[in-house]
Amino acid sequence: LKGAGPTPYSRSGDGRAVLRSSIREFLCSEAMHHLGVPTTRALSLVRTGDQVVRDMFYAGNPMPELGAIVCRVAPSFIRFGHFEIFAARKDPDTARALAEHVLARHKADLGDLGTGPDAYVRLLDVVSRRTAIMVAHWMRVGFVHGVMNTDNMSILGLTIDYGPYGWLEPYEPGWTPNTTDRAQRRYRFGNQPQIAYWNVVQLASALVHLVGSPEPLQAVVAEFPRHFAEAYNPMMAQKLGLATLGEGDDALLEGLFERLQAVETDMTLFFRGLADVPRDLPASVEARTAPLRAAFYAPPSQDVLRGWSDWLALRAARLDPRPDAERAASMNAVNPLYVMRNYLAQLAIDAAEQGDPARVEETLEVMRAPYTAQTGREEYAEKRPEWARSRPGCSTLSCSS
Repeated sequence: LKGAGPTPYSRSGDGRAVLRSSIREFLCSEAMHHLGVPTTRALSLVRTGDQVVRDMFYAGNPMPELGAIVCRVAPSFIRFGHFEIFAARKDPDTARALAEHVLARHKADLGDLGTGPDAYVRLLDVVSRRTAIMVAHWMRVGFVHGVMNTDNMSILGLTIDYGPYGWLEPYEPGWTPNTTDRAQRRYRFGNQPQIAYWNVVQLASALVHLVGSPEPLQAVVAEFPRHFAEAYNPMMAQKLGLATLGEGDDALLEGLFERLQAVETDMTLFFRGLADVPRDLPASVEARTAPLRAAFYAPPSQDVLRGWSDWLALRAARLDPRPDAERAASMNAVNPLYVMRNYLAQLAIDAAEQGDPARVEETLEVMRAPYTAQTGREEYAEKRPEWARSRPGCSTLSCSS
């Protein structure tokens, strides 16, 4: 239960949660599940009737807010940090007991890895692979976690702890939703695979005193980039409508990411529009790029459109001869139309704080079918409105958001 009150792990805090952050966690964890991203779930969200004092941006402006409790559900809430703390305390006995608990308790989730030092190496291998797959899905849908420290990394490779998360709207690899990370941008979108890799290294370091030698753990860690590529590359190929990604596709990908950043281009709407671009391209620039127009935040110049036209020709040369409708269906199965944009969550929060939960319920219903166009729900598939560009809760978030 998140927000139910103090526990032995509350770090001297009150253990309470406010309605706005509880709504964000509830909606996003369920949205991620229906997107097919490995995640913890949200069973329920209730208001408590309490007033909880919070300073949203730690700026010296505390104020009372409505309290709430989210019931979070997962096979385990054990994190990388649970192993690190016993390594830091030089307490191998407790660390070993924890490792054996994970091996015994989570055979259904991780497989039967045995027991003892070799099993700890196999455990790291499974956790590394699952973490790589999880982050590949984040990159596929444009999710930015915001606080990827080791205490927020699940031993089961599940997305956990929805705090200052965000969704790429204009495609920007350097974007982070976390105000406390704005200076270093350690947890920016484009850096998430590298941070996941670093976190796996920290878990390996915490297991060294159980295994007795670093070499087998180092061998496992070295495979993380390959695991990520094996998960991400097929996803990216399907997003683009290709059968596979090959070494010769570097120029295609570089051109894609360069053009996505040339002007503000909505990532979600771009890939949905790309599915409507036929293999046999129209002759004119305007006709070729027409399916992409809805993704631009401002009218693009002719130079930008010509750049996209040239890139579409490169892509067309790589497409297999499947019917366009079949290819589009495959692309739309991995390119969502609806994602849990922060401004959508904020609209639900605004209504709930006024006593109307209907917007929360409607948003949840939409996010349960993120890949299918829903009649009458067009507003949930629109670009971020201008008012949300700088509004707190939409573009600026903190760990108390």
